[in-house]
Amino acid sequence: MKKFPYTPLQIAVHLYAWSGLVLLLFDYFTGNLSPNPIQDLEQRTGRHAITLLVLSLLCTPINTIFKWSEPLKRRRALGVYAFLYAAIHMIIFVDLDFGLAWSSVIKEVVEKPRLIVGVIAFILLIPLALTSFDIWKKRLGKNWKRLHQLVYLIAPLVFLHYIWSKKGDLLSLQGEVLKPMIYGLIIGIFLIFRIPPIRKALASFSTRSLALLNKKDPQPKVDTP
Repeated sequence: MKKFPYTPLQIAVHLYAWSGLVLLLFDYFTGNLSPNPIQDLEQRTGRHAITLLVLSLLCTPINTIFKWSEPLKRRRALGVYAFLYAAIHMIIFVDLDFGLAWSSVIKEVVEKPRLIVGVIAFILLIPLALTSFDIWKKRLGKNWKRLHQLVYLIAPLVFLHYIWSKKGDLLSLQGEVLKPMIYGLIIGIFLIFRIPPIRKALASFSTRSLALLNKKDPQPKVDTP
């Protein structure tokens, strides 16, 4: 019997990634968007992009703590999907919002810090998306890893763009800041977990914990004839 070529996690990643676009198109064609449809499109594609980026950051801590290697294989897909939604988010802003009037776009970006950090984050995502394929990993060698460490800068920039895009007071935690703060907290924790000494300590703790669990729950012996 031929083995099914896709794992449950692989299927879940692709289904979740495309669900954002499918639901968006469904709401668009059924008239279920908000009274400001362009803003709704921008916010939902941007939120899906940051969620996918956060999930890509989650893959390394999962591997470190639980010794589960498959999430590392899905990290690239999550990152590429995050760029896809970021690109759609940018196209909606430039085309639907400003009708490709580049002078107006540039003026708007320059005047608003939230747009400046958003554009910088998107530009930094481009080389990561373009070099996500195996052929570039081989060509760039050690530089590939250095290049993809830009995610440590991109993630905080994305968080700033998100929280500055919401109406509210961050210091008093009033307004629409709770969800961005949750994203920021998760991003911060995931990035801290990637710091080499902390990652090494987590890996060591996980190894000892798993060894202790295995020691407490030994496999039953099977008598052989």
